[in-house]
Amino acid sequence: MTTSIRDDKTVRREPNSADGGIAPPPKLRRKPGMVAIAIVAICLGAVVAGWTWSATTNSQEVLVARTDIERGAIIEASDLTTVRLSSDPALTPVSADKFESVIGQRATFDIASGSALTPDSFSTASLPPTGQSVVGVALTSAQAPGLALHSGDHVRVVVTPAPDGDAPGGTPEYSDAEVVAMHVNEETGETVVDLLVRHEDAAVLAARIATGHVALVLDSRDR
Repeated sequence: MTTSIRDDKTVRREPNSADGGIAPPPKLRRKPGMVAIAIVAICLGAVVAGWTWSATTNSQEVLVARTDIERGAIIEASDLTTVRLSSDPALTPVSADKFESVIGQRATFDIASGSALTPDSFSTASLPPTGQSVVGVALTSAQAPGLALHSGDHVRVVVTPAPDGDAPGGTPEYSDAEVVAMHVNEETGETVVDLLVRHEDAAVLAARIATGHVALVLDSRDR
């Protein structure tokens, strides 16, 4: 009778695909260049987002002159528009929500087209102010300067002789004045100028103008 001897030692084998085992996942290799590009893209996105937020929150709608507005002129709705500007502590533009309150006020100085209005650009002061009067004069081309007159111009209304009169021997009489506004009479073609003068000079100037023997001399445009 043959006796078989069994070896109790267990033989250990490495698992393989044939034994149904699961292979470990392969290790991913990250390229340094791609990582750097991703970081730069993230940083740029953050910068752009921050700039957009800052530009939106630090800007405001302000009033801007659509056309040139002369000193002393009444500001009308058609003279203004609105734009969005970045806020600047050094500037004090008038907010767009003040649009209605600005209409009807007078420009205190010349406002160029495209300029933002400031609180000093206009005033509710009445015209004429206390102690002064406004006198109107209609002038032919021979009585007015060849240059167009503007609000704020300093002029003299000079007394001229009648057509059949002699020229004065000395300096002719005149009145100092400031141009407030002007327009052309479509029917007569005359230039109608509103002049600001001292209250005590208004009556004398009006009497001189009524004779028709006056001429307007432009002296200065310093404003």
